[in-house]
Amino acid sequence: MDSFPQVEISNSENNSIIISTGNTSSAGTSSSSSPSTLSRYENQKRRDWNTFGQYLKNHRPPLTLSRCSGAHVLEFLRYLDQFGKTKVHTPICPFYGHPNPPAPCPCPLRQAWGSLDALIGRLRAAYEENGGKPELNPFGARAVRLYLREVRDLQSKARGISYEKKKRKRPPPQQLTAAPPQVQPPPGEG
Repeated sequence: MDSFPQVEISNSENNSIIISTGNTSSAGTSSSSSPSTLSRYENQKRRDWNTFGQYLKNHRPPLTLSRCSGAHVLEFLRYLDQFGKTKVHTPICPFYGHPNPPAPCPCPLRQAWGSLDALIGRLRAAYEENGGKPELNPFGARAVRLYLREVRDLQSKARGISYEKKKRKRPPPQQLTAAPPQVQPPPGEG
């Protein structure tokens, strides 16, 4: 389960990192899927997976994926907050609850809830694609779901932005394609 290939990744600041999270064999990967042919989602998922692998490697003490738990995932998410770009107002800030504050304030920058939610979704998928068992997936742990809900609620209040789930538009019911009704000419004509 801990055999992941060595991969070069780069983050949004264009800093490249080469990591190895264990065995560098490429078993299970197809030769036809080169990084240039992967979708944007797949590339991002790979970068996120490798970033998490680097985090585990640099953890003190170093962690293996098989020993990783939901608590370690939460630690990783809190670590990522230092790189956030979303202003999250504290309750004592005069701009608390305002989506567009008129002036700067000293409130901290954090990772946006939507970014964290998407990240966890990609890491959850990557874990299983890399041989992890769904029932042992630390990214799907209850503590992680609760943390994401807490971050969403806190940021919603602090930024004055509603994160209500969007309602899907249902397609209009399809009409049965029956032949158009035959128009009968009035009696006496035709």
